[in-house]
Amino acid sequence: MTDLLHAMVLAAGQGTRMRHLSATRPKPLVVLAGRPLIDGVLDHLRAAGVTRIVVNTHYKGAMIAAHLAGQPDIALLPEAELLETGGGVANALPLLGTAAFFVVNCDAVWLDGPTPALRRLREIWDGGAMDGLLLMQRMTALSSDAGQGDYFLDPLGRASRRTGHAVAPYLFAGIQILHPRLFDGAPGGAFSLNRLYDRAEAAGRLWGIVHDGAWYHVGTPEQRQHAEAEIAPHPFAAGKP
Repeated sequence: MTDLLHAMVLAAGQGTRMRHLSATRPKPLVVLAGRPLIDGVLDHLRAAGVTRIVVNTHYKGAMIAAHLAGQPDIALLPEAELLETGGGVANALPLLGTAAFFVVNCDAVWLDGPTPALRRLREIWDGGAMDGLLLMQRMTALSSDAGQGDYFLDPLGRASRRTGHAVAPYLFAGIQILHPRLFDGAPGGAFSLNRLYDRAEAAGRLWGIVHDGAWYHVGTPEQRQHAEAEIAPHPFAAGKP
């Protein structure tokens, strides 16, 4: 099992789809079941043994900085201009080191199955064969308006992106392990991680595993309401092993 001691939380989005909920606070501080979204992500990472967490910020970044103040395992990386997912991680590479690391979207909320999802990713990670390992959620576990999916997985776990009018069985869950070499030759400035996923896929080095617990994308008030209704009856376990 590979040690993954560093991680990045993508928290720099403007949260425009959250509408009124992000008018006075950034999306990472939107509350779900009594806790800010980012706190659940941080709990998961710490439970997985991560010792350094880079958090990028943009919209109302000072509020995130104040919320995370005094937490010595966190390094804040403000973005004066949005760098998107790929540019944001590329910008953080000097703080993430030379080994593989976790990357998690701040609006990904998940409850673990029998084995914590981050531990499963770590146990499957093979740095010799992989540049990226993505956690997937089954489309059949999501609402009917979840779209056409993102990826197919072959019997070994290699991922291939849906194209054209195809319907894929898996949605990328916003939780992953990446290796710094994935960014070799990456463009400067703002760009999407999808560009690098596609390149890794072409080289046979993009892999995936399927989540075996509950998962929610909390990007709109409606999605937050749905997740709240399902999580609220239970102790908020979005970071509790």
